[in-house]
Amino acid sequence: MKIAAAQFCCVPADVPANAALAAELAAAARDEGAALVVFPEFTLTGYELEALAGNLELWVDGPDDPRLDALRSTRIATAVNVALRTDGPRPAIATLVYDADGAHVTTYAKQHLYRHEQGVFVAGTQDGRFELGGIRFSLAVCFDNHFPELTGRAAADGCRVHLASSLYGTGDGIAERATVYPGIARETGLYTVLANHVGRAGPWTGCGRSAVWAPGGELLAEAGDRTPGVVTVEVTPG
Repeated sequence: MKIAAAQFCCVPADVPANAALAAELAAAARDEGAALVVFPEFTLTGYELEALAGNLELWVDGPDDPRLDALRSTRIATAVNVALRTDGPRPAIATLVYDADGAHVTTYAKQHLYRHEQGVFVAGTQDGRFELGGIRFSLAVCFDNHFPELTGRAAADGCRVHLASSLYGTGDGIAERATVYPGIARETGLYTVLANHVGRAGPWTGCGRSAVWAPGGELLAEAGDRTPGVVTVEVTPG
């Protein structure tokens, strides 16, 4: 199975515009033969915490939110990260997974909120898993990946591929990105797929370099640090 990691520069707090951009990248990944594409953290809004805290219209109502229809109709499985409405007063930072027919497969809510996120969002409590084409996947969002117990559980649970929707900026983020993700692949034996922002992302500038590492830590593919696009890699069931 071929899978893809996408990166782009979000339009700040503009859900329709970002959904359209994501749909274009999903179509590009599909045309390269990918069966699944994963997107960065806060795909539909960018990392705009102040706007997300004060504007409920930026929250996704659920898996059937019509603003995701364009992305769901691209005929490729997608993992898209959003601010997801919950039963409480705060949203979750959640990855929604859809199959190639646009049907909802699973939802994963970020368990490890980073600093200032803790006052805006509610943390998830369950690990994210799904199967596609005979391959078992795990899900995580950015800071989640700094907790080895999370990825360790994925490996123990029979996962083959780990998908990370993230934001790493220029500066310290470059070194973090280059350490954390090959480390996961090396320590867990999972294919590790990072989808990162490129360009302006709230208070940061995304450093791009979305990538895929093989079990053991070898870099298989890597995007550039300045331009939107997708990287596609074939993974095996193992």
